[in-house]
Amino acid sequence: MKERLVAILSAHMGKIFGAVLGLILGWIIIAYGILKGLFVVLCVAAGLYLGALLDSPRGSDSFLGRFLR
Repeated sequence: MKERLVAILSAHMGKIFGAVLGLILGWIIIAYGILKGLFVVLCVAAGLYLGALLDSPRGSDSFLGRFLR
């Protein structure tokens, strides 16, 4: 039973991720309005981008990477 559930979830991971992301985005826009919701989404995207830069080997050579270590 557990193996079947894992197989189904792994086969449809993109759809599940998209549905959850759409649900969260819709909730943010309904709760805060379109402009505030887009601001939150942009802040999350900027944080994700900066986090990815710090995690990459190339990011540790930059000034910000050395400062945060």
